[in-house]
Amino acid sequence: MRILVTGGAGFIGSHLIDRLMEQGHDVLCLDNFYTGHKRNILKWMDNPYFELIRHDITEPIRLEVDQIYHLACPASPVHYQFNPVKTIKTNVTGTLNMLGLAKRVKARFLLASTSEVYGDPDVHPQPEEYRGNVNTIGIRSCYDEGKRVAETLAFDYHRQNDVDIRVARIFNTYGPRMLENDGRVVSNLIVQALLNKPLTIYGDGSQTRSFCYVSDLVEGLMRLMNGDHIGPINLGNPGEYTILQLAQTIQNMINPDADIQFQSLPQDDPRRRQPDITRAKELLGWEPTIPLQEGLEMTINDFRARVTSNQTSEAIKV
Repeated sequence: MRILVTGGAGFIGSHLIDRLMEQGHDVLCLDNFYTGHKRNILKWMDNPYFELIRHDITEPIRLEVDQIYHLACPASPVHYQFNPVKTIKTNVTGTLNMLGLAKRVKARFLLASTSEVYGDPDVHPQPEEYRGNVNTIGIRSCYDEGKRVAETLAFDYHRQNDVDIRVARIFNTYGPRMLENDGRVVSNLIVQALLNKPLTIYGDGSQTRSFCYVSDLVEGLMRLMNGDHIGPINLGNPGEYTILQLAQTIQNMINPDADIQFQSLPQDDPRRRQPDITRAKELLGWEPTIPLQEGLEMTINDFRARVTSNQTSEAIKV
């Protein structure tokens, strides 16, 4: 098939492209390189079945494709809050443009939505039926509300124009190729530990998250895209850890002598986050397979290589 991946040079998008290329598809990677990086897709650049298009999805584009994986949008608070108007435009105008493309060429469309649609949840763990608790005017709403509108648009295009849609609600995902400066908890803690800096915890560390390794997530996305179920379907690892537990695990794996520093909690930071993946298990036959310790080892090795090479290049400059 001819498959478009928006945000394909990003963390999750590039891992998805690896799988699609290995299966022998024609892959179009569309990215504006706001948070994506060419190094993530470098190995495919000379492949005749791969095409890179530098484009911002807030502008329309005409292509011929069979499937669209719509992943384009900054997904970490540091990046999506840096330019909140751009973030919500990407989620709303960008999704409109991609749905319009899917409608014209009759492509199947998968929306990468997010667990952020549940906000700071009153229901735990979060099933797909839960409608969420989102602050519509808070500093995270450009992303939270943007993704909620993106879901609305997808279902309206499906009902009104018969567009073939799939909606995945992605929970915290980690793995190689995460940006060193993306501000997410796993990358923050790993980089701090590698650089012999104190590990930063916001709040008292009792807030919880669930961490899904990127290869597990990509498998879930592909099963959803190629299955018969529209969604929304939660994709995430139901293992629940406090942020303090995560910090201590990373501390022990990299630098047991590192200090842990506590700082004030950001506005609207969810207290608990854990997916109910019953629907994914029953409808997709999917559940995560990589335990946190194993996934962290692979992630740490990737970060260690990058942090070391960055330090070397800085030393050469000096």
